[in-house]
Amino acid sequence: MADRTAPSCQLRLEWVYGYRGHQCRNNLYYTAGKEVVYFVAGVGVVYNTREHSQKFFLGHNDDIISLALHPDKTLVATGQVGKEPYICIWDSYNVQTVSILKDVHTHGVACLAFDSDGQRLASVGLDAKNTVCIWDWRKGKLLASATGHSDRIFDISWDPYQPNRVVSCGVKHIKFWTLCGNALTAKRGIFGKTGDLQTILCLACAKEDITYSGALNGDIYVWKGLNLVRTIQGAHSAGIFSMYACEEGFATGGRDGCIRLWDTDFKPITKIDLRETEQGYKGLSIRSVCWKADRLLAGTQDSEIFEVIVRERDKPMLILQGHCEGELWALALHPKKPLAVTGSDDRSVRLWSLADHALIARCNMEEAVRSVAFSPDGSQLALGMKDGSFIVLRVRHVSDMTEVVHIKDRKEVIHEMKFSPDGSYLAVGSNDGPVDIYAVAQRYKKIGECNKSLSFITHIDWSLDSKYLQTNDGAGERLFYKMPSGKPSTSKEEIKGIPWASWTCVKGPEVSGIWPKYTDINDINSVDANYSSSVLVSGDDFGLVKLFKFPCLRKGAKFRKYVGHSAHVTNVRWSHDFQWVVSTGGADHSVFQWRFIPEGVSNGLLETAPQEGGTDSYSEESDSDLSDVPELDSDIEQETQINYDRQVYKEDLPQLKQQSKEKNHAVPFLKREKAPEDSLKLQFIHGYRGYDCRNNLFYTQAGEVVYHIAAVAVVYNRQQHSQRLYLGHDDDILSLTIHPVKDYVATGQIGRDAAIHVWDTQTLKCLSLLKGQHQRGVCALDFSADGKCLVSVGLDDFHSIVFWDWKKGEKIATTRGHKDKIFVVKCNPHHVDKLVTVGIKHIKFWQQAGGGFTSKRGIFGSVGKLETMMCVSYGRMEDLVFSGAATGDIFIWKDILLLKTVKAHDGPVFAMYALDKGFVTGGKDGIVELWDDMFERCLKTYAIKRAALSTSSKGLLLEDNPSIRAITLGHGHILVGTRNGEILEIDKSGPMTLLIQGHMEGEVWGLAAHPLLPICATVSDDKTLRIWELSSQHRMLAVRKLKKGGRCCAFSPDGKALAVGLNDGSFLVVNADTVEDMVSFHHRKEMISDIKFSKDTGKYLAVASHDNFVDIYNVLTSKRVGICKGASSYITHIDWDSRGKLLQVNTGAKEQLFFEAPRGKRHIIRPSEIEKIEWDTWTCVLGPTCEGIWPAHSDVTDVNAASLTKDCSLLATGDDFGFVKLFSYPVKGQHARFKKYVGHSAHVTNVRWLHNDSVLLTVGGADTALMIWTREFVGTQESKLVDSEESDTDAEEDGGYDSDVAREKAIDYTTKIYAVSIREMEGTKPHQQMKEVSMEERPPVSRAVPQPEKLQKNNITKKKKLVEELALDHVFGYRGFDCRNNLHYLNDGADIIFHTAAASVVQNLSTGSQSFYLEHTDDILCLTVNQHPKYRNVVATSQIGTTPSIHVWDAMTKHTLSMLRCFHSKGVNYVNFSATGKLLVSVGVDPEHTITIWRWQEGAKVASRGGHLERIFVVEFRPDSDTQFVSVGVKHMKFWTLAGSALLYKKGVIGSMEAAKMQTMLSVAFGANNLTFTGAINGDVYVWKDHFLIRLVAKAHTGPVFTMYTTLRDGLIVTGGKERPTKEGGAVKLWDQEMKRCRAFQLETGQLVECVRSVCRGKGKILVGTKDGEIIEVGEKNAASNILIDGHMEGEIWGLATHPAKDIFISASNDGTARIWDLADKKLLNKVNLGHAARCAAYSPDGEMVAIGMKNGEFVILLVNSLKVWGKKRDRKSAIQDIRISPDSRLLAVGSSEHAVDFYDLTQGTSLNRIGYCKDIPSFVIQMDFSADGKYIQVSTGAYKRQVHEVPLGKQVTEAMVIEKITWASWTSILGDEVIGIWPRNADKADVNCACVTHAGLNVVTGDDFGLVKLFDFPCTEKFAKHKRYFGHSAHVTNIRFSHDDKYVCVCVAMSINARNLTLLLLLLPPGNCRGGASHLLATSCWKRLRCCRPHKLRVLANW
Repeated sequence: MADRTAPSCQLRLEWVYGYRGHQCRNNLYYTAGKEVVYFVAGVGVVYNTREHSQKFFLGHNDDIISLALHPDKTLVATGQVGKEPYICIWDSYNVQTVSILKDVHTHGVACLAFDSDGQRLASVGLDAKNTVCIWDWRKGKLLASATGHSDRIFDISWDPYQPNRVVSCGVKHIKFWTLCGNALTAKRGIFGKTGDLQTILCLACAKEDITYSGALNGDIYVWKGLNLVRTIQGAHSAGIFSMYACEEGFATGGRDGCIRLWDTDFKPITKIDLRETEQGYKGLSIRSVCWKADRLLAGTQDSEIFEVIVRERDKPMLILQGHCEGELWALALHPKKPLAVTGSDDRSVRLWSLADHALIARCNMEEAVRSVAFSPDGSQLALGMKDGSFIVLRVRHVSDMTEVVHIKDRKEVIHEMKFSPDGSYLAVGSNDGPVDIYAVAQRYKKIGECNKSLSFITHIDWSLDSKYLQTNDGAGERLFYKMPSGKPSTSKEEIKGIPWASWTCVKGPEVSGIWPKYTDINDINSVDANYSSSVLVSGDDFGLVKLFKFPCLRKGAKFRKYVGHSAHVTNVRWSHDFQWVVSTGGADHSVFQWRFIPEGVSNGLLETAPQEGGTDSYSEESDSDLSDVPELDSDIEQETQINYDRQVYKEDLPQLKQQSKEKNHAVPFLKREKAPEDSLKLQFIHGYRGYDCRNNLFYTQAGEVVYHIAAVAVVYNRQQHSQRLYLGHDDDILSLTIHPVKDYVATGQIGRDAAIHVWDTQTLKCLSLLKGQHQRGVCALDFSADGKCLVSVGLDDFHSIVFWDWKKGEKIATTRGHKDKIFVVKCNPHHVDKLVTVGIKHIKFWQQAGGGFTSKRGIFGSVGKLETMMCVSYGRMEDLVFSGAATGDIFIWKDILLLKTVKAHDGPVFAMYALDKGFVTGGKDGIVELWDDMFERCLKTYAIKRAALSTSSKGLLLEDNPSIRAITLGHGHILVGTRNGEILEIDKSGPMTLLIQGHMEGEVWGLAAHPLLPICATVSDDKTLRIWELSSQHRMLAVRKLKKGGRCCAFSPDGKALAVGLNDGSFLVVNADTVEDMVSFHHRKEMISDIKFSKDTGKYLAVASHDNFVDIYNVLTSKRVGICKGASSYITHIDWDSRGKLLQVNTGAKEQLFFEAPRGKRHIIRPSEIEKIEWDTWTCVLGPTCEGIWPAHSDVTDVNAASLTKDCSLLATGDDFGFVKLFSYPVKGQHARFKKYVGHSAHVTNVRWLHNDSVLLTVGGADTALMIWTREFVGTQESKLVDSEESDTDAEEDGGYDSDVAREKAIDYTTKIYAVSIREMEGTKPHQQMKEVSMEERPPVSRAVPQPEKLQKNNITKKKKLVEELALDHVFGYRGFDCRNNLHYLNDGADIIFHTAAASVVQNLSTGSQSFYLEHTDDILCLTVNQHPKYRNVVATSQIGTTPSIHVWDAMTKHTLSMLRCFHSKGVNYVNFSATGKLLVSVGVDPEHTITIWRWQEGAKVASRGGHLERIFVVEFRPDSDTQFVSVGVKHMKFWTLAGSALLYKKGVIGSMEAAKMQTMLSVAFGANNLTFTGAINGDVYVWKDHFLIRLVAKAHTGPVFTMYTTLRDGLIVTGGKERPTKEGGAVKLWDQEMKRCRAFQLETGQLVECVRSVCRGKGKILVGTKDGEIIEVGEKNAASNILIDGHMEGEIWGLATHPAKDIFISASNDGTARIWDLADKKLLNKVNLGHAARCAAYSPDGEMVAIGMKNGEFVILLVNSLKVWGKKRDRKSAIQDIRISPDSRLLAVGSSEHAVDFYDLTQGTSLNRIGYCKDIPSFVIQMDFSADGKYIQVSTGAYKRQVHEVPLGKQVTEAMVIEKITWASWTSILGDEVIGIWPRNADKADVNCACVTHAGLNVVTGDDFGLVKLFDFPCTEKFAKHKRYFGHSAHVTNIRFSHDDKYVCVCVAMSINARNLTLLLLLLPPGNCRGGASHLLATSCWKRLRCCRPHKLRVLANW
């Protein structure tokens, strides 16, 4: 058998020629050690110019494309390309990895930058979004990421003077980023008029917010803040690729080949033009510059590196060069000297000295070179060209080459050529297919042609005697030719004996081993054989250089592999003396020189084996199996075959349930059966999982034993023989480890997303739940020595290793482990960041590096060979490691080198445990051995034998010397776990006690309870029958081995006999006491599935099989008396009736059949009769009486077993999901309710009640466990239903109803996410209409009469003032209708904080002044204030939006402290701080209503989980906790615990409380001793202790309890609800700490029903927010209420008018009120109820009257002073859209939705006669304006048309001349040429709704559907005019007006959330208009405020 092992010689990378200058920039730096760092291909290179030496960093597995130097100038970060690219941070001194950053970028990492103190790293990806990431690189943790730009980003840099500012630039953009929390927000640089918008290639930040950047045109752009302030023109004559900032100033390098140096103020110092120097050339382009003191480095596009000393700047030194663009294929080595020649697509041929590591000659050709060859004496060099020609050069001297011939016989590229060994011929192979033979002596005359190939020639080799040639071609053919004629040679014999001069062919028997098994691909480009050392080197398309033994005959040979080249290795060749291998890279055009290390030399060198990078690289063995390794041990073999995949994982159940709900929702719902009153408690489990697990058995601190079986972790008390169970897992536990302090345990389970639980062995509480990293399962765990970290290994294909900070629940680092199973992982006790793993043919030593690991394989050397390792331990000495192998040897390692091996056991060493002074080991041989600390002596052995068992054992040993799988020491004993499922305790003196045992591997199905005694029998596929005692002794009484596995068993009625059915179709009856045979039969082939004795005397025995028959035997005569036939599938269950006559049968086809004994005659029985029959036992699962046990999604699952109690009241079932369920019997109707219990992992195969119904027994399939559950009767139940999970509550149980709650539930926040038009308009938008050119366009220079003013200046007295800026001054309104608890006191009650629209408002109660936080981009939905004194006045708010952010900010300074980018789609509707103030919880309005916990200061998400399928209204932390919180919502009440990074919850349990049912809960408050109060929709308050309901506070309010507030200082609780004010009752009540007594407050709002949405209690005051948007303060002592804020309630506000002379305005809203407000005093002056929704309003010119138009077509005129109705009229049916009084007060114009404007005469008094109307209006009216003389009116309509009509006749005016000359009294139209510029480009979805021109006529403000207020110049005739924007409204701005002196702008808002809307009036103020008394003060104060806090007062979103 041919040897397939790897060669023992090696290669070591010695030199790399080349530098990557193409497509990269800024990748060349000086390190602190004055070395030069750069990269080429996949290698980071550190080049010492003084010593001319190189060091290599080989941690990448693909091309490196970016590099950054740490401020300490020693650490380097490099980023690569690839599908899953990663970033390595490494040390340039020792070239070791320090940190790996991964799992975020895709495609590649384009740029990298360290911040000024080196703590953080910014990276930019090559993905479509050019993702920008910020890392805490030491921890390997991603801090923030954001979409970078739609196009490529070229450079990124941190601002060294502002710690959280980053600048990036790229294609046509520059962006300034701010990092706040986890949010990276960008603002684009504004090019403005200073420079052209163009691509920015590089940048550097300077102080005072200055940024310098290099542009594509060679200019330098200088930015201050976001604005381009100046340009330095012509800094370079072409693009500036690189800019380097240092202490001396800045260096720039460009495409023009120049380096320029600038001082720190960017004034020029000097210019160096490299093109003009000696080595310069035309087209030299600089990609990278670096400046250090007096030295400069420049890297060029063509892969050269220049070093310039500034004093001698005209003599740059070329310190490194390589091939440049195009691929590099040609390589030949000189036959006599250490020289290599390469030729490339860059048309150069280069000669390299391998001894001096230098380029010694370069010669440029006309054409790309693809192949080269030396003649045998080295005197001639042949070059094959891309155009099909070849050239021969004569080489006299290195620098003297002359052309001999240039021959072109072919069209296609010449890819291969070789001289014959005797030097007389040259063979030339082309892509045309033939090989041409030329005679050297005849000036290369062509003398032969080999033309059998059908494809291009890839390789050729000559025979030693120059008489034969072999070729390989692209089709994979290998052909032979006679030379020089070129005749094909086909004789096999002839070919066989040919000795070849060289071997470079990839096909042929000698090299078949270089191809992996089963492949025939063309991915090996080149090979070369070294005959003297019998090795072969190959280069392939995966960037690998490999070493094989030669000849290499068998496919899939092992090899050593070397990384470095990134993509294709195009060529490999040995040097003439075999000292070196040279390889060339295709795309990376680099040349690598490897030193060859022959056998024998290698050991000394290996001790410094370089680390493996992230890619397991460097001379590692290949992955195919070694041929000479002995077969695996059978146990290990068996274990590796176990498959842990599940068809359906537990995680899938909710989805399945949901799907089946959706599928079956058409079924009319019958009332579901109630769940039973009784419950179960898991008492004891027989079994221990040893067959595929290890090291899973420990002593706890308290001396208890902890281990696992099925899905349960068991804490076993040895003294009391009792168990406490951790039931947090929902599937098989596979691994367990104990914390160094021995009080906490970590367990890992099977699962699609396998979870690890860390829990406390005392309390059995889960401390942390780790998820999201492992698939299939977790097979190994270990705590670090300090207990802070946990390492886990998964069962995915790569056996991923994850390192966790388990308390926080965060992964610290991950890596791929090994392709085969890893059995054990161990943390190094001396170094927290080191680990070792062992597994199948595997031992690896790991070192954590940031977010990844680097690894080294164990080096076996000559001491041993690679074995499968089963266990591992660290020794007491620092770097010693001991591993146990499958051979029975112990391997002793120092660091990574094998020192020696010691024979310890026969067969594998499965377990090892380190002691203080030695070790204890256990093996397959069943022997426990104690060793000294170096495995030099075995101190003692213990054989596990039956004879050694002590009398106190709780069972029997199945066999002597069972295989040992776990071993541990403590409390003077050795604890041993065996493969057979036994746990034994060995006393040091020798006796052994068996503590626990269970079945072995194999499914357990058979289970029978004794008819009279507390005994049961089980039978399993492990071929044993066992009898167990179930009293407090809990032990195995007897065991018997069977010849086959069994699936069923049954006791006879007297309990003396036991029948057992086996899997081969036979069954036997044994004596129940001695378990010896009485009788056996074998009548069937398939397995026996059920077996039962008939009642009383047990006369008959029924035996059911998978052959579809039931056989009936007479027990006394031992004969078969009948066969029941007729089943169409296998039999699953049988039961006898109580007379012993009738047999009920269930089959796999879900048939329920009946047969009569003894003959087996079949009967058909009607369902109604079945129920009347009395059955002896009921274990069947079909029929009308158990219809309800089948779950909704039972197309997937099956119920395996059922068992009914004797009194026929309780039915227990076991199913394929591992659930044991209890139902009330009979279970009629579908989907009955139940109680369910977990514990078994996968299938529960059988369930049986004990004879007295007090105990339920269950067995699991694969989990081999026998579980004993005690039944808890209703009276005796402990109040805690710990293990039971109730079945789901149904949808149809409604949670109560209230109109307000129903409306809030139905709000759909998405329809409101901006930009939908609020008016239904039709037609073409104005900026898209084509303008008709009128004939009489005025000439540009007009001699005509000057045109009249567009707009009447009604306050001509004032100077014309331009409005320059607006500032938010006051907001009227509070959002109460769909928010709660969003109103708080600040500063001990001096200020209040609330929100409305997109503004958060802080209002001072004494002065009434407001300040604003305006950073949100849409409606704020929630607000909370941090209660912790450390975080005074810290507020969190969040909003609606597709990716909403939570802002945490300081209420006093308005500074944003942190921004949290959320995962909640649609919006965040509640936030709350934890007790310490460090955590924040948020809940979304997304469909899953996700609940997320944040560490807000870092911006880190701690945990997140879907909360509920319906709305969650409130989530609040307990006031004393950072881990416990409560959520309430629609039929939802959950008590949550934060465990690490996981959220666990318990549903509120209502229990049997009368009158209580799960309602919709709306609010939460807390009391001492774990009390929780929740307010329900029906007005009750529910009081909970832990998660159990203990009492009700009935009717705390008459309507829903919307809000509750817990006062922290005295524990008093305030509630607010919906209630009619009466003498006793009020909508606000103050309660004592236990909510037993209360006091009510009336709010005096004058409404029938008061509805309170928010309450807060300060010092002696209660702050109340109502649904109607009012904020009221109530005194606790005198109960007096004071209204602080008024607003419109719901409904859009469209009507708005400002008084012609005073600072007051009126608003009219859909809520049916008109309100008059004072602008100066910021308060409501008056309000009137109109009885109908109002749409518009207008003051008369004298300000005495106001006209209001209604939605129903009516309009009223009120007297302003008294608000009495002066007149009203209704001539129209639909809404009045605008109303106007003419400037002379004579006429009233009323515009309606009926396409009409009506004119009424006001002079006639209150009769209001209509005197005319306008016809021909194409659509509804939007706005109207009178002309100054009252003769015309302009009307804007819903068809985007503006028309002018005469007044009062209504005739349309169409002559443009006439219209041009009209002067208008006011301008509110959004249409017309004068305002065409107000329409934005993006108005296709949304409209401009309103406009208003200042009274000075110089500005126009607009409001639109984007919620923006914009300020333009007027008139505004250019499209898309420049403007300033203001934010604060969230929704649609519906109306806008200037006050009479242009000092204020009033704005109305509609939030179209299903037409539920709210007011916000916004006042803005122009500077410089400050005239007049009181208002003067206000105006100046506002202006001042505007100047000093501009940044967040205004948001001028210039390019938002």
